Amino acid sequence: MNAIAIIIAAEDPTQSHHWLFPEIGEIIYGGLASIVIFSALFKFGWPAAKKALETRTAKIQKELDDSAAARRDAEADAVNIRKALGDIAGERARMLAEADTQAAAILAEGRARIEAEVTDLESRATAEIAAARSRIGDELRAEIARLSAQATTDAVRATLDDRTQQELVDGFISKVGASR
Repeated sequence: MNAIAIIIAAEDPTQSHHWLFPEIGEIIYGGLASIVIFSALFKFGWPAAKKALETRTAKIQKELDDSAAARRDAEADAVNIRKALGDIAGERARMLAEADTQAAAILAEGRARIEAEVTDLESRATAEIAAARSRIGDELRAEIARLSAQATTDAVRATLDDRTQQELVDGFISKVGASR
């Protein structure tokens, strides 16, 4: 045991034979370990990394395809909307023309109805005027007859004295009594 302790004690592990390169044993063991690790990474890690990259590439490609399809759909919708806007302008013009036609028809119908009502009112007014004229003429004749009878009575009374009036009344009574 003593010999091992002397060998171990003789060599200072913090000191190297060169300032840049490690010891030969460390190069051999480090190289072998690196080859084992790199070959294990190449055998097991490379396919997994390749698969992950292919999956990522496929996912990105799917997203690009989906976005291209969405863009095509959006452009098609935009074309349809622009087309519909053109149709809306045409439809609006058609509806305005139709409304103008209907308004002209309603206006013509209203004018014809008003003219018929005016003609009817004029004929009724003419008939009422003629009836009023006839009624007023009849009333005027009746009033003139009443007033002339009254005036005749008043004139006769004014011209007759009491004795003549008494004779006329007696003569009328005797005439009426004789006819019975």
